[in-house]
Amino acid sequence: MCTVVIDVPAAPGEPVRVLAVRDEDRDRPWRGIGPWWPERDGVVGVRDDRAGGAWLAIDPSGPRLAVLLNREDLSDRRDDEVVSRGSVPLDAVGAGIPNRPATRGFNLVEVDATGAHLVEWDGLESRRTPLTPGTHMVAHHAVDDPGTPRIARWLGAFREAGLAAGSDWWMPWLGVIEKATHEPEASVLRRDAHDGLVLESLLVCVASIGPDGVDVREATLAEPGRWDDGLVAGLRERVALAPPTEAARTGAPQ
Repeated sequence: MCTVVIDVPAAPGEPVRVLAVRDEDRDRPWRGIGPWWPERDGVVGVRDDRAGGAWLAIDPSGPRLAVLLNREDLSDRRDDEVVSRGSVPLDAVGAGIPNRPATRGFNLVEVDATGAHLVEWDGLESRRTPLTPGTHMVAHHAVDDPGTPRIARWLGAFREAGLAAGSDWWMPWLGVIEKATHEPEASVLRRDAHDGLVLESLLVCVASIGPDGVDVREATLAEPGRWDDGLVAGLRERVALAPPTEAARTGAPQ
């Protein structure tokens, strides 16, 4: 399911700020942000080891970032007629995605130094909409969708909290997430049954994308779907966007 909170600045030259929560089956293998795709020079991201694609992808040289959220597919295509959605963020920070992707439905938040867009694909129709200045939330339907309980309950709180100064700009938003855990039906950190699986929040990423480049942080939840104070310390550690290691080039786990 996943959740993205994004702030698009009104003033040119100011960075776009993103907080993304990844929800997935805890037993599905994955790796945190790294250069796991040597064929895509310089691209880093969060890798799904089962299908080989990405949930979040970054091209630091762009700078560009894309993060993927599942969405209901309205088409009648069979499973053997579609491919994994994991290629979508990687393509988005590269050559771009087609108007009619050969995947199930998705929402894709695309960010560069000039702003952000939301791509909505429901298996029948694709829409790409610029996100207006201000703070927004995206889950599995439209941006700022009031029919999504966590958006209806917490969008106003994220907007009111605003951003802190300095590298810990995300702290007010993290405070909203902690508060939301006291209301499980509308929590941003989640444990949801979906298509026979239990999807749980596993990872929180924050990123600042602007003319000066990308600053990205990640923190893994100690217990999926549950708040822990270690998130703060984790998000204070900047991810080094370095060239691929030999292990990454060969696909060996690190």
